[in-house]
Amino acid sequence: MSDHTIKRLPVDTGVSGWEAISTRSAPVRMLDGNVSADWLIIGAGFAGLSAARRLSQLRPDDSIVVVDAHEIAKGPAGRNSGFMIDVPHSLSSGEYSVAGESATALEIAQNRFAIDFAAQAAAEYGMSPQTFDPSGKINAAATERGLKLNLKYAKSLAGIGERHELYDAKQMLEITGSNYYHGGLYTPGAVMIQPAQYIRDLAQGLGQKISLYERSPIVELSKSGTGWVAKSHKGRVSAPKVILAVNGHIEDFGHFKGRLLHVFTYASMTAGFSHDEFKRNVTGHDRWALLPADPMGATVRKITSNGQSRIVIRTKFTYDPNITVTPMRVAAVAEEQRHSLDARFPELKSTPIEFSWAGRLCLSRNSAPAFGEVEENLYAACCENGLGTVKSTLAGVMAAELATGTQSEFLQRYSQAPGPSKLPPRLLTQLGVSSVIRWQALRAGREG
Repeated sequence: MSDHTIKRLPVDTGVSGWEAISTRSAPVRMLDGNVSADWLIIGAGFAGLSAARRLSQLRPDDSIVVVDAHEIAKGPAGRNSGFMIDVPHSLSSGEYSVAGESATALEIAQNRFAIDFAAQAAAEYGMSPQTFDPSGKINAAATERGLKLNLKYAKSLAGIGERHELYDAKQMLEITGSNYYHGGLYTPGAVMIQPAQYIRDLAQGLGQKISLYERSPIVELSKSGTGWVAKSHKGRVSAPKVILAVNGHIEDFGHFKGRLLHVFTYASMTAGFSHDEFKRNVTGHDRWALLPADPMGATVRKITSNGQSRIVIRTKFTYDPNITVTPMRVAAVAEEQRHSLDARFPELKSTPIEFSWAGRLCLSRNSAPAFGEVEENLYAACCENGLGTVKSTLAGVMAAELATGTQSEFLQRYSQAPGPSKLPPRLLTQLGVSSVIRWQALRAGREG
């Protein structure tokens, strides 16, 4: 299959608060006319920009074009919770699992490789501590079941020699200002990022090393000799080699069909508030980051800049193979999130939610990436399995190394991983995945 007509484009619903409060210095440039380059990367998220950065290191004299359907950071890359996590973190298992010793060691090594790659970029491009913060994260427990899950996770981390610390309710109150949580499990290796600002700073840092075209969806990708031609509405790019960094959208390019799960999650961000508005410090430290002890619970972050704080909450998963959700759905989830926020921070009831949005995830049944040379000189760096900041960074770097013939131990191990396994027929998949999500959400209870 060498000619691909892309008939469906993903839809990103709602305005991401991360993107809304981020800044950019360069104007938007759209693809207009015919362009030739040594490399074309489709997708300017974590995978695409990481691939571009690695290519610029490996082939500094080559020309690199990066094309995105949206403005940079307005797609999924600017819509996630901003956790770069090093230790095992499986969304599909119903708890954060530690697998066998060898598999776990490899996963941690890969995650830390990706985090180090991002840290080098953050240092090189002068990202602020608000954009890239190696602060660690806390798995917060709001129920007895959550406490048991944290204890189980702590035991498994201890078994592989990973640093961690258990917090009690008093410590959680001091950190968050809320008495909602019974305990927490801190791990120090995670980095908290402002995802939209990170992506914009990464693109800005690459500067003259790449030509970036935004608002330029690729609607046709076809073979031309040994290379490829990608057409947008107003222009085209010709390149010998192409890297697809489009996550689950890769199905629309004709690859991994019937093997990827398209899941949405939802987030809201409050308006800014000052601690001076309250009689006590109702939200604790200036910055903190909480994952739920149960993966189906609520992810909550607090950010502070220039004396103004905001709370960000992420809850709920839905399976949507059409890769789109309605504004009504986002609004309905935002109402639920308002209740979750009020339960945690009752003093903030008068602080409005300013932004609400949906974000796309791509999962595979066996938690495998959609990676490799899928056609001659066409490479895939897709399917982040719910941990897009780290897994997509890794996939982008690995795709650049694979496409340039660069040998590395990480690439050898990464390339040996099995691809996404085939899904059951669509109706069965829809019923099965939706049922599992609903059951796990009910089981999470007060963690949500």
